[in-house]
Amino acid sequence: MKIRIKKIEPNLEHSMPVYATEHASGMDVSSASIEDIEILPQTTQLIPTNLVVEIPEGFEAQIRPRSGLALKHNIGIINSPGTIDADYRGEVKILLTNFGKVPYTVTFNERIAQMVICKVEKAEIEITVELSETRRNTGGFGHTGI
Repeated sequence: MKIRIKKIEPNLEHSMPVYATEHASGMDVSSASIEDIEILPQTTQLIPTNLVVEIPEGFEAQIRPRSGLALKHNIGIINSPGTIDADYRGEVKILLTNFGKVPYTVTFNERIAQMVICKVEKAEIEITVELSETRRNTGGFGHTGI
């Protein structure tokens, strides 16, 4: 499958999305901000990537956190996974959140997220007055115990 990617600023020299290893599920996505972006504790910043993607119909790009940033610096993605729909043609921006207690600075070309391409199915909605029962039925949060 091919994913077409366009740079908004073609002369900006930063990394394109890339699979870090042979069997990686996600492509690393990097910050394209020339200016450092400080993320204060318990705040979220929108990080530009300088990228516009063309996802094939029937697929989406999911934006997920990088495990190293999460483990070492408590940096995550507030709406994880973020979704890029097949018909979106705006800049991919990453909502990084500092869940930690100290400020974190995002630098130019720093790998900040992963992009995973996933197949999606369209559901056909059918309105009904009855649904089938299951063993679980209406058991919700914590119903199976601790």
